[in-house]
Amino acid sequence: MHTHSYVMSKTETKRTLSTADERRDTLIRVALPIFAEQGYRAASTVQIAAAAGISQAYLFRLFPTKLDLFEAAYDAGRSRIIAILTKAADEADATDGGETVLHAMGHAYGEMLETERDLLQIQLQAQVVAGEPRIAQAAQRTFNDLYALASERSGATDEELRDWFATGMLMNVMAAIGAPELTSRWSKTLCMKDED
Repeated sequence: MHTHSYVMSKTETKRTLSTADERRDTLIRVALPIFAEQGYRAASTVQIAAAAGISQAYLFRLFPTKLDLFEAAYDAGRSRIIAILTKAADEADATDGGETVLHAMGHAYGEMLETERDLLQIQLQAQVVAGEPRIAQAAQRTFNDLYALASERSGATDEELRDWFATGMLMNVMAAIGAPELTSRWSKTLCMKDED
């Protein structure tokens, strides 16, 4: 009696089908910039489905409502922001006598506003539809997570945390209206740019 073992050769491939979870991840990834640019109301589920390479009907099988998809995209943005700020806090903790944690996180947030504009815009779009209770709750989760991270990692006082958040909100507004690219006194002052 011979025993045969089967070993898959390098030329053979195992075909795997896309799972629903992978499709959900793809939808969230393509929906975020579309919602960020166009807003919740104007963004088309037909456009999002096409960008994900699926039918609109299948989109609604994965996310029963447009609101479900917007919330998932917003939450993905929140997770990315938290990851960016956590990395900045980790790097600040690792330096000897370097930047304070809050300063490092603020600096990282400023860079994010320049390099990952979708993360800014999805936050602003959520504020537009914050009258929708689920979106308001998602925004509350964002602030809860940001507050917990900044508070725990920095040990800052309540007043320092309020100032840090106020500066972050000012940065959002300035970035949204394109003020960092301007050279006027007000834009330099409010964007905290040093005079040349």
